[in-house]
Amino acid sequence: MTMSPKMALLSVLVTTLMLMCIQPSRVNAQGALYNATTWTNATATFYGGDDGAGTMGGACGYGNMFTRGYGLETAALSTVLFNNGLTCGACFMLKCRLNESRWCYSNVSSITISATNFCPPNLNRTTDGWCNLPRSHFDLSVKMFTTLARAVGGIIPVLYKRVPCVKTGGVRFTLNGNPWFNLVLISNVGGQGNVVAAQMKGSKTAWFNMRQNWGQNWELGQKLINQTLSFRLTLGLGQTLTFNNLTTPDWKFGQTWEADTNFPASISR
Repeated sequence: MTMSPKMALLSVLVTTLMLMCIQPSRVNAQGALYNATTWTNATATFYGGDDGAGTMGGACGYGNMFTRGYGLETAALSTVLFNNGLTCGACFMLKCRLNESRWCYSNVSSITISATNFCPPNLNRTTDGWCNLPRSHFDLSVKMFTTLARAVGGIIPVLYKRVPCVKTGGVRFTLNGNPWFNLVLISNVGGQGNVVAAQMKGSKTAWFNMRQNWGQNWELGQKLINQTLSFRLTLGLGQTLTFNNLTTPDWKFGQTWEADTNFPASISR
């Protein structure tokens, strides 16, 4: 049966409206992938060389992973997991889907990694661009991949979920910028691991909301020199903690200040 031009136009309009209504739900479902606390399907590859040199630096801003408290237990995340850098620092447990790959080691139950980098999409590879939308993918350090599977496999199917980050020492704040612009790298974060909101104040000011600059670098355009600095952090699954009077008034740009405390090793609030 054929439709009249009016009926055809109406059908197109209805379909368009339905897609517009569905789209936000699809985005929200994808966005939730980086907060998955139950086992969820993904894939994994590796990068960075046997010595891990290629995993240093990266899109989270941590630089030297050893001095920042992450080591080689790290991964770069695909777009849906990276969340524009707001997943940086989060910890994930991964295990091989043994029944789907002959390269997985059967005697290894799981690994735990921190998100420290971004695995960019390759739009020229439409079938095997593992970090392309809408894939959930972990590009692991060689050390972590070869703990789970033989390197010859190249890519393996995995299950993943968010787990608490267990850190040695306190949260670290590296102060950069100039007297009128503060750029603070936040690292070695326990608990849920990933900072999604930050506030900063001087001993003579009220609290100011900071803005994510890139990765886990947070900025504030306020002059706070010659004041003790305090910070308040909110993590991705709701944990919050305040670090009062973290610095002395004579702090300098380029310094890293380590708090006496860290977030508890939990992914609940």
